[in-house]
Amino acid sequence: MGGSQGSQDLGKAILRVVLGVLILLHGIYKLTHSAAFGFVAQSVTQAGLPEWLAYLVYIGEVVAPVLLIIGLWSRLAGLIVAINMLFAYALVHSKQFGMLAETGGWALELQGMYLAAALAVALLGAGRLSVGGVGGKWN
Repeated sequence: MGGSQGSQDLGKAILRVVLGVLILLHGIYKLTHSAAFGFVAQSVTQAGLPEWLAYLVYIGEVVAPVLLIIGLWSRLAGLIVAINMLFAYALVHSKQFGMLAETGGWALELQGMYLAAALAVALLGAGRLSVGGVGGKWN
């Protein structure tokens, strides 16, 4: 049951690389479009939090995804992405939490999938097809 070690490692690699690439695209957009970062900063300050916290979005959407893609400190990177998604829920998407989309699915299904995938990586680790390998608490 569970397949060979090779298929498990390939599954872990697919999960973390796809998650990393998809989240990184959001980070690149925020790096190249000041209005996108401005929206994050505004959301943070409207929640009564200090504006400097908005800069942590770059850790969650640039640094952590790069670590996921290469497979270094993948458990930590998955945890960071999960925390980033929880902040996105709280600061931006809270009104949509119980809503359905026009197509019948959950209005936050993409965000939900990002959160679930990030938690899965945090629990599973990087696997052997990674820079960090299987050694170490955070790989």
